[in-house]
Amino acid sequence: MGAQRRPTITRIEAVEFFVELENLGMTPDGCEMQYQPGETLRAMRYALTIDSDAGVRGEFVGRRPESYNQLQRVAGRMLGRSALDREGIYGELKRQFRATINLAVAPLDIALWDLAGKLYGAPVYELLGGSDRPLPAYASTHFGDASGGLDSPEAFADFAVRCKEMGYPAFKIHSWGAPIEREVRLVTTVREAVGDGMQLMHDPGCTYRTFLEALTVGKALDEANYLWYEDPYMDGGMSAFGNKKLRELLRTPIMITEHIRGLEQHVDVIVAGGTDLVRVDANLDGGLTGALKICHAAEGFGLDVEIHSPGPAHRHLMASIPNSNYYEMSLVHPKAPTHNGKAYLDYEDELESIDANGCVSVPTGPGLGVSIDWDLVSRNQTGGFLFEA
Repeated sequence: MGAQRRPTITRIEAVEFFVELENLGMTPDGCEMQYQPGETLRAMRYALTIDSDAGVRGEFVGRRPESYNQLQRVAGRMLGRSALDREGIYGELKRQFRATINLAVAPLDIALWDLAGKLYGAPVYELLGGSDRPLPAYASTHFGDASGGLDSPEAFADFAVRCKEMGYPAFKIHSWGAPIEREVRLVTTVREAVGDGMQLMHDPGCTYRTFLEALTVGKALDEANYLWYEDPYMDGGMSAFGNKKLRELLRTPIMITEHIRGLEQHVDVIVAGGTDLVRVDANLDGGLTGALKICHAAEGFGLDVEIHSPGPAHRHLMASIPNSNYYEMSLVHPKAPTHNGKAYLDYEDELESIDANGCVSVPTGPGLGVSIDWDLVSRNQTGGFLFEA
C-alpha cells in the first residue's frame, strides 16, 4: 500500500468562531437554551481541519468548548501519524483522558473518517457498511418556556399537530420540569391533540426532583402510550439502580446513557438493567469509532440505539446500523431556529428539513459529504490553534 493509501497527518488547525441564534437565550440555571423573543444567543463553534501528505483534508465542525480545549492539548501529538489509524488514536486518547471525560477523540475521529471517505472517494456510510436509506425523523422540541412560545400544554399540543401535518412521524417533548401537575397535563394534552397516529416521547432532561415525581409522570406516559421516557429525574441520567427501579414500575420504555461516556459505561448500565433503549452521541462518545462500538454492543444485547442530536456524522452513523428508529431533529420550536447546521453551505437541520414522508437523507458526497462555510467562519473567528509538521 503506497503513500496514497497511507496518508500521514501533516497539519491540524482549529478555528474558533461564533454563530448568532435569534430569539434564543439560556435558562436561568444556564443548563439549556430557551425561547426568549428579541434575544440573540452568541454560540461558540469550531472548525477543525486535518491535512495529509496525500493532499486529502478531513473536516469537522464542533460546538463544545470542552472538546475544543482538550483537542488543543493533544492535537500536536497526531502529527506524523497515519491518518487511517483511527482505532490507535481512539485507544491512545482513551488512556490519556482516563481520569477525566474523554472528549478530544471525537472531533479528531470524525474528521479522520471524513478524510478517509475523501481518500477513497466514498461517503462515510459506505465505509461503515451502510446505505443511503431515508432516515425517519422526530421533532425534538426546545425546553418549555414562559414567553409565548412553548409556554403551556396547549402550545406544545398545537406545535405537535403542526409537526404531524408537516410529515413528522414522531414528536418529543422537552418540558419545564415543574410543577408536576402541569407535566402530567402536558403529557395527556399532547396525546389527545395528535391522536394515536403519531409516536410521542418525553424528556424532562433530568429535572424531576424526586423518584416519586418521575414515577407520577411515568404513569401518565403509560396511560397515554408514549414510545419512551428519557432522563426522568435528578440522578443526572446515570443511576442504573434508580432507573431499573423505575422500569420495574412502568410500561413505557426508559432511555438513559446520554450523560455517561464511552463503551464500557454504556455496557455496564445495560447489564445492570438501567435502560431499555441506549443513547449514543458520536460527538461525545469517541467519535464514529466509539459510537459504533456502543451501537454494536447494544445490538448484541438485542437493544435499540437512539442517536442524540442531529448532524452530518449522525446521519452517516444511523444509515450504517440496523438497530435505530428515529433521527433527532433538535431543538425545534414554533418561533425560534435550531442550533444546528449554521456553518455549512449545503446542509441544515431545521424544522423544515424533512421530506414529505418525515425523513431526512444522508449526504452522498465523499466523506461526510458537506461543505463548511469558510466565509462565515473567517468573518466570525474568535480564536484558534495550528500544529504543523
